[in-house]
Amino acid sequence: MEQWLRWAMELQSLAQAGLAYTESVYDRERYERLRDISAEMLAEKSGIPLSRVKDLFCNETGYQTPKLDTRAAIFRDGKILLVHENNGTWSLPGGWCDVLESVRSNTLKEVKEETGLDAEALRLIAVQDRNRHNTPAYAYGVCKVFVLCAATGGKFAENSETTEAKFFSLDEIPDHLAEEKTTREQIEMCFRALEDENWQVQFD
Repeated sequence: MEQWLRWAMELQSLAQAGLAYTESVYDRERYERLRDISAEMLAEKSGIPLSRVKDLFCNETGYQTPKLDTRAAIFRDGKILLVHENNGTWSLPGGWCDVLESVRSNTLKEVKEETGLDAEALRLIAVQDRNRHNTPAYAYGVCKVFVLCAATGGKFAENSETTEAKFFSLDEIPDHLAEEKTTREQIEMCFRALEDENWQVQFD
């Protein structure tokens, strides 16, 4: 991640915390200005309109924490399940962890929504800092949780997010991956976790 983005993210985080806890109207004005500066930095460097940056980057209140993204690794006959996104790319099934969902329940919910399959969660594979592994870098923190799962039933049904679900061997992995969600390295990690009965959870 480029240093300017780190600075912008840190400024935004400090400003958001300040706005959450200060009782001074004068400090609130200062924190609001700091938040604006962080958004202006991001807009200037990225070319994204300032209004859009503020919607994406400055839309939360309270103490800022990373978001959770869960991804399921489901295997059949030595092949891993990928879903075909509406934009033509492939990824592991998964998505943002919703309110009232745990890592386990969210992973299984996303599998059902995107693939039509029922599944059970077996064990954790890894917890990764998204910006260390996926591109492009996001202007907020994300923890990606990879879970080894097993399909127990169901069948694919086309939905609003995916058009196909298919199993691939490691040498068949498509070139057009949704790298912001799933990289080849992350898929290879899931294959190693499947093959290693003594797999140790990886974490950043």
